[in-house]
Amino acid sequence: MKNIVQEIFKKASICKEEKINLMEVCGTHTMAIARSGIKSLLPDNINLLSGPGCPVCVTPQDVIDYAIALAQREGLIITTFGDMVRVPGTHSCLEEYRPVIVYSPLDALDIAQHHPEQDVVFIGVGFETTSPTVAATIIKAEQLGIKNFFILPAFKLIPPALRYIASSPKINVQGFILPGHVSVIIGAQPYQFLAQEFHLPGCITGFEPVDILKGILNLVTQIAEERSAIEIEYTRVVKPDGNTRALTILKKVFAPEPASWRGIGTIPDSGLGLKERYKKFDIRKRYSIKIPKPKQPRGCICGLILLGLKKPADCALFGDTCTPSQPIGPCMVSSEGACAAHYRYGLSHQ
Repeated sequence: MKNIVQEIFKKASICKEEKINLMEVCGTHTMAIARSGIKSLLPDNINLLSGPGCPVCVTPQDVIDYAIALAQREGLIITTFGDMVRVPGTHSCLEEYRPVIVYSPLDALDIAQHHPEQDVVFIGVGFETTSPTVAATIIKAEQLGIKNFFILPAFKLIPPALRYIASSPKINVQGFILPGHVSVIIGAQPYQFLAQEFHLPGCITGFEPVDILKGILNLVTQIAEERSAIEIEYTRVVKPDGNTRALTILKKVFAPEPASWRGIGTIPDSGLGLKERYKKFDIRKRYSIKIPKPKQPRGCICGLILLGLKKPADCALFGDTCTPSQPIGPCMVSSEGACAAHYRYGLSHQ
């Protein structure tokens, strides 16, 4: 690992850029970088930014408020992954209504089978890593004729968000540390536009410190050589074409649609909606619930942090009124949030 760091210093010293901003777009990378102290190993001209790689963090306020409104209705069982329960809505959070924590959408389907008299809703939050399993669960629900299983779709797609970032004149990024988990599913091809259209390098990396350092070295080498390509360092897991079986299942059930991202706004084709055949599983088709206009927490800058425009320490609430035990913004709630990572590993100065 020492040799890799030395090579990073060597390559960074010959880069033309005064500051090299590299953005990771995976919450697991965010936490791994903080936990391993990678930032302290890098030369001063390399700046690591955390992008919109935490699915809980990018879920917009109105989805949280809608889920809470569902939880308040009689006769519904709300199921969700654990990191969603404490995300603040406008007036409360899901935790107050005791949702059922599940580890897989199949757990939610099992609950629906055992409680046919109640509607069971799974809150569908996640990226391309999660959505194929939800698609497979929906297919199984249809095969079994289960009519009381529903999802609240709030899935996101990573490549359209990267296009938004690459296109923004405000966000000055020279390269992307691309997500390992997502890339296991989608492969490398969906990122090619970064290199071809925007001349930005990208490297798919794993999650061990040596993986991440190899990814950084790959990017700094490309920048020093003035070239741009999408390359895979995480070759033991990620294939260029991804997981074709998972993609087939995903495309059978879902189709891209515009989606709202917290702090960003609406990005075209960055979400997943159910195809016509499967719309019967969308809880929004069954219950028409009007929610008040969402209110963002005053002083919270999660949106700017998700774009790499601000760091957690720039927030006046960070570590004072906003902590993991009393979170105000989603970046502090999620185990993959940038604020939670900075707080947990004492990076308030970075």
